[in-house]
Amino acid sequence: MPQDMVPLARITPERRITTIPPLPKRVLTSGQKAAVIVRYLLTQGTSLPLSSLPEHMQAALAEQMGQMRLVDRTTLDEVVAEFLAELESVGLAFPGGIEGALAMMDGHISQSAAQRLRRMSSTSSKIDPWERITSLPLDRLMPILLNEAVEVGAVMLSKLPVAKAAEILGKLPGERARRVAYAVSMTGNVDPETVRRIGAALLAELDNQPPKAFDQGPVERVGAILNISATLTRDDVLQGLEAEDAAFAAEVRKAIFTFVHIPSRLNPRDTPKITRLVEQPQLVTALAAAMGKPGLADAAEFILSNISQRLAQGLREEMRTGPHQGQGRGRGDERDHRRNPHA
Repeated sequence: MPQDMVPLARITPERRITTIPPLPKRVLTSGQKAAVIVRYLLTQGTSLPLSSLPEHMQAALAEQMGQMRLVDRTTLDEVVAEFLAELESVGLAFPGGIEGALAMMDGHISQSAAQRLRRMSSTSSKIDPWERITSLPLDRLMPILLNEAVEVGAVMLSKLPVAKAAEILGKLPGERARRVAYAVSMTGNVDPETVRRIGAALLAELDNQPPKAFDQGPVERVGAILNISATLTRDDVLQGLEAEDAAFAAEVRKAIFTFVHIPSRLNPRDTPKITRLVEQPQLVTALAAAMGKPGLADAAEFILSNISQRLAQGLREEMRTGPHQGQGRGRGDERDHRRNPHA
């Protein structure tokens, strides 16, 4: 082999320096970031009220957490920093959901507009109708348990908070309460979608009821009027109501609270707290005016006998010497009275 020829086996290949491009940075979606924050807070032992979220949001969060695996430390730090920055930059917070918005705007929009918005929101599949139903007062829920099928009533009873369910069950007639309670035992295999559809139907029925012109019932309204009416007018109206509708008159009497009702309706132990809320000159005037009058005198003595004896003595002294004693006298009468105290 010629000397100028080098064996191929001894040829060293040329070495080139190559750089490996960095992996593309992973960009997380808003749902993934939310899952990261929730997972991090749970790791720190923080108690999160996730049950207060709408069910579709709870389901989406759980599904997102089930799809994720590992998140590196750098990504975690960036997500937490972004979350804290957003919290610090918040200027206003809105309630979220049509019901929260309507509660915030209560008194600023008409009832018809509020009802129309509620009907529109109840048709959405993303809205949990039971959130509104469970927050309604008992007088709105009672007709459902009385008039709907017992199976529907059982579903509603199962969705209510335990204390509220016990209270409304206690207001039902005995036979109806037993039937609804028994129907609860047959709701074990009802699927969530059926429960949601039942809630949507009940909510639509509740929203379709015509709005009431008055916030208070007739008993409360009549009672409030008679509370500030003259005694003769009040007694005359009550007598007329008893002749027309004795049951309604009895409810109105319960709604009336005047000075005469103090002994029968005020707890003696609450008397000191009530008297502290009244300006002393007004209290003295009221007690002095009540003395010697049938019914009113008993109420005045009830007040004086259930407060401290020192305070009662002071009030009695002011009742005897206070400026109200001069009401109805002319200046000449007062001068004559000072000259002759026994006049």
